[in-house]
Amino acid sequence: MLELQKISYQIKGGSREKILDHISLKFKAGEFVAITGPNGSGKSTLANLIMGIKTPTEGQILLEKEDITNLNITKRARLGIAYSFQQPVIFKGIRVYDLLCIASGELISPETAAKHLKAVGLKAEDYLSREINDKFSGGELKRIEIASILARDAKLIIFDEPEAGIDLWSFDNLVKIFQGLKKAGKTIIVISHQEKLLKLADKIVVLENGKIKYQGVLTKTLLNLTGDENGIN
Repeated sequence: MLELQKISYQIKGGSREKILDHISLKFKAGEFVAITGPNGSGKSTLANLIMGIKTPTEGQILLEKEDITNLNITKRARLGIAYSFQQPVIFKGIRVYDLLCIASGELISPETAAKHLKAVGLKAEDYLSREINDKFSGGELKRIEIASILARDAKLIIFDEPEAGIDLWSFDNLVKIFQGLKKAGKTIIVISHQEKLLKLADKIVVLENGKIKYQGVLTKTLLNLTGDENGIN
């Protein structure tokens, strides 16, 4: 479905060191891939390149054999790619219901919107008519963002550290959401070091210093690399 061919990324006018160095990966339709590794290894940069937020300085990105290397984020979204930011974008002044309609690309019913909110643990009567503003907590914004992604029904979804800023209950609910997406045949790419998410993945990709250190199934050795009970960080 998605293929990265010798992708590299280097900031123009910055350090000569490549943030990503000749990364080649294939993501199959319906596959759940977790990308992990130390801070600064290039994980979020890789996610940004796939979404079109950044453009690689070398290599190609193919979606269903079509070259999308130079397509911007809007055009990639139209092709069915969705992105969940580590820090959700705040659309101030927009009602939650309107945001879900925009995400779905059509005027959905309040009942359908309520279903998406329920999936992320939010009550429709408490949120649908509310405007998004600074009064929402980080956890609420994260859940609303994920609800909007569910409304989009994208075929390829990228989550950049989806566990950031949410409590334990929300995280357990997040795991259920991923299980549902996986069952529905969505292609999922998750940037994370959380053990529960890594265990859901069909394939693990470990980045280190901008290069692929490992790709394959999850092993006990990977979970114990740092001695952290949550997994690799």
